[in-house]
Amino acid sequence: MPRYEPLDAGVPLKASGSDLVAFQWQINGISADFSMADDEAHLLRVSFHRPCIVRLLDELPLSTEEDETPKEGLVPEHFAYRLDGARFARHQSEAWKYVFGPVAHYQFVTGDTCMDMLSGGSPSFSIVDRAGGLSLPAQT
Repeated sequence: MPRYEPLDAGVPLKASGSDLVAFQWQINGISADFSMADDEAHLLRVSFHRPCIVRLLDELPLSTEEDETPKEGLVPEHFAYRLDGARFARHQSEAWKYVFGPVAHYQFVTGDTCMDMLSGGSPSFSIVDRAGGLSLPAQT
């Protein structure tokens, strides 16, 4: 059964009012920038500093993806989760999970584009200037 554990991203973020606006592979990880409906000048950056398996989906396919049982722990309008028991993580390479593990499954939900992440690292959250400048840690 998929179990969702809400994560605190450090900013009040209404999931349906957010969207993925940038994604970048880095040497050992990724960074993804998400819009914040109430703040046009800044973005919420989610970073992983370990190797990752990433899935980016339009919200519609994600919302219709079938798992065997009801989803436990979902919170309306919540953005960031750690998941246990979801199909995405179960169907990834066992060899990759062994080499880079232990790994965890994370999901970031927006009104348009959702991101699933499998990584041995944990996400870090920061606020970045939309114009590409200053980066500040999110308040957690």
